[in-house]
Amino acid sequence: MLVYLHGFRSSPQSFKARMLAERMALAGLQDEFVCPQLPVSPREAIERVRELVPLTPSVTLVGSSLGGYYATYLAERFGCRAVLLNPAIDPARDLASYVGELRTYHDGLPMTFRSDYLQELRELDPGTITHPDRYLLIAAKGDELLDWRQMVARYRPSPMHIHEGGDHALSDFDLYIDHVLRFAGHARAAR
Repeated sequence: MLVYLHGFRSSPQSFKARMLAERMALAGLQDEFVCPQLPVSPREAIERVRELVPLTPSVTLVGSSLGGYYATYLAERFGCRAVLLNPAIDPARDLASYVGELRTYHDGLPMTFRSDYLQELRELDPGTITHPDRYLLIAAKGDELLDWRQMVARYRPSPMHIHEGGDHALSDFDLYIDHVLRFAGHARAAR
């Protein structure tokens, strides 16, 4: 099972989620791909994932940005593998200035990011990574929102691909999708 966890203000309509869904479907593995719309509340987002998927070591979570933070928490708790795409390291700090009324990226719907969600994020802090071999980090040095050095420090000595350029959205995700699929155990979906 491959579970994609989108980032803050994002959705299952993100291009990375759609690209993964398409590749899994082309390989006849569409029933092995899940990409839920995550609630704004971090606690509720974790509950949603746990309701949808039995989290076991056979599951691979792919988390982008805030979804990477969630994926790390869940991987540590349930022994899953996790692929982290420009993951958030300290989202309570980084999202503090976003408290209030916002709009989602893909459909422009209103959303409210409440101050108590910052405490929910703190409560989900995964702490030290216990099994680095269960993680694959893909980080772009050109990420305009998050510091790739913090990502490397958290996930060292996990396998990692550090992209010299790029951006926060990993607009060049096509360069890495085969690595993601192979790490997740879905080599037949890779090219």
